[in-house]
Amino acid sequence: MATVTKRGAVHADPRRWWALGALVASMLTLGFDLTILNVALPTMAARLEASTGELQWIVDSYVVVFAALMLPAGLLGDRFGRRRMLVVGLCVFLVGSLAGALTDAPELVVAARSVMGLGAALVIPLGLSVLPSMFGEEERGKAVAAVTASMAAGMPLGPLVGGLLLDHYWWGSIFLINIPMAAVGIAACLILLPESRDPSSPRVDALSTVLSASGLGALVFGIIEGPVRGWSSGWVLGSFALSVLLLAGLVVRERRAARPMLDLALLGRRVFLFNVLSATLGTFVFAGLLFLLPTYLQEIGGSDAFGTGLRLMPMMGGLMVSARVSTSLVRRFGPRPVVAAGLVVLCFAALLGSRTEPGSGYGFTATWLTIAGLGFGLAMVPAMDAALGGIPADAAGSGSALLMTLRQVGGAVGIALLGSLVADAYAGRLGTTGLPAPAAEAARESLSGAHAVAERLGLPALARSADAAYVDGMSLVLVVCGIAALVTALLVAAFLPNARAAAVRGTVAGGMAAAEADGRE
Repeated sequence: MATVTKRGAVHADPRRWWALGALVASMLTLGFDLTILNVALPTMAARLEASTGELQWIVDSYVVVFAALMLPAGLLGDRFGRRRMLVVGLCVFLVGSLAGALTDAPELVVAARSVMGLGAALVIPLGLSVLPSMFGEEERGKAVAAVTASMAAGMPLGPLVGGLLLDHYWWGSIFLINIPMAAVGIAACLILLPESRDPSSPRVDALSTVLSASGLGALVFGIIEGPVRGWSSGWVLGSFALSVLLLAGLVVRERRAARPMLDLALLGRRVFLFNVLSATLGTFVFAGLLFLLPTYLQEIGGSDAFGTGLRLMPMMGGLMVSARVSTSLVRRFGPRPVVAAGLVVLCFAALLGSRTEPGSGYGFTATWLTIAGLGFGLAMVPAMDAALGGIPADAAGSGSALLMTLRQVGGAVGIALLGSLVADAYAGRLGTTGLPAPAAEAARESLSGAHAVAERLGLPALARSADAAYVDGMSLVLVVCGIAALVTALLVAAFLPNARAAAVRGTVAGGMAAAEADGRE
C-alpha cells in the first residue's frame, strides 16, 4: 500500500482509501455490537432474571478477553499476516454471535460473549496496526478519525436497530444481527485489504498471555463481586491480591525478555504515555456510561428499547462531530491543548450530569450527553493518533495492541468499578423495610427487580425509592468521572509534549521525535 524511505517519507498507494473502507466495515461491526448489547441489558435482566453482577459479567467477559488477548493477537498478525488474522477474528466473532443468539441463561451468554471478545481481539489492534504503513503523517490523522468514527457510527446505529429488534423479537436477535454485519466485514477485507506482515516480530509468549488474562480476570472479579460479597470478604481481597501477583509477574517476565511481547519501553515515552492515559480515561468513562444509561433511560425515563437508542444519539452525535474537527484543531494548535480541552469538557459534562434527579426531563439529559460526546471526541481521537505516531513502524502490531489493550483495560475497569459503585450505592440507599426477605433481596439486586417487586406487591413507594437510589448512585459515578477527567487534563497540560512546532515545519513525525527526545532528557 505504501513504501517508506530511509527518511520516513511515505509513498502513497491510491488503493489505500479502498483498503480503509474494508477496515471501516470491520470496525463498524464491532461498534454496532457494543451498543446493541448495552441497550438490551434491561430486557436481559428481566428475561434472564440476571442480577446487576451478572449483567456486568455479560459485558465484561467480552472486554476482559478482548483486553487480555490483543497483545498476542497483534503479534500473530505481524508474523502470519494482518489481513488473514483480521478475517479469522471476524469469523470467530460471527461464531460467538450465533452462540449468543441460541443461549437462554446468563452463564451461557457470558461464555458466548467471551468467544466474541476473542474475535474482537484479533480485529481492532490489527485494523489500527496497518494504518501507519498505509498512510503518511499528513493523512494518518484522517485515517484514525475514520476508523474511530466508524465505531462511533455503529454505536448509535446499534441501539436503534437493537431497539427495533427487542420491540418485535426475542432478545437473542441482538446477537443474530451481527452475523450479516460480520460477513460484510469478512468480504470487504478479502476483496479490498492487501496483506502485510512483519515476520521478525517477537513470538507469542503463552505464559505472558495466561498471566495477563488471569490477572485482569481476577481484578474484574474482585471489583464486580465487592458489592455482593462485601469488600472485606476473603474472595474479594484474595482476588485483588492474586491480580497484583499475576500482573506483577507479567511485568517482571516481560522486562527480562530479550524480545518482550509487552513493549513496556513505549511507556517511557511521554508522547505515548500521556496520550494512552487520556484515551484510557476516555474509554473508562465512556464504557461506564454506556453500561448505566440504558437502565436509567428505560427503567426511570420510561423509554422502550428503540427510544433508548434515540436518546443516546446526542452523545454519539457529539462524539462524531468532535472526532471530525479534532484533526484540524491538532494541526493548528498541537495535540496538548486539544486533548486537555476535551478532558475538561468531559469533566464539565460529568459534573453537570451528576445533578440529574428522578424527575429531570430528557432535555437536561440530552444536554450533558451532547457535551460529553464532544469531550470524548476531542480527547480520544487526537490522543490515539499521537500515540500511534510514537510507535516504531516495525512494532506496529504489538505497539497498537498495547495501546488498545490499555484502553480496553480502562473500559473493563470502568464497567466493573462504576457499575459496582452504582450497585453499592443503590443497595445501601434502597428502602426495603417491611418487605419479605426474598422480595427485599430481589429488589436490591437490580432496579428492574425492584420495579417488578413494586408492581407485584402494589408498592409505588418502593419504585420511587429504587429510582432515587439508582440516580444517587449514578450521580456519584459521574462525580468520580468528572474528577478523574480533570486530574488527567492537568497531567496532560503539564507533561504531554506538543507537536505544533513540527506542524509548522510540515512534518508531524519530526515533532514527535523531538518531543520524545526532550522527554528522555
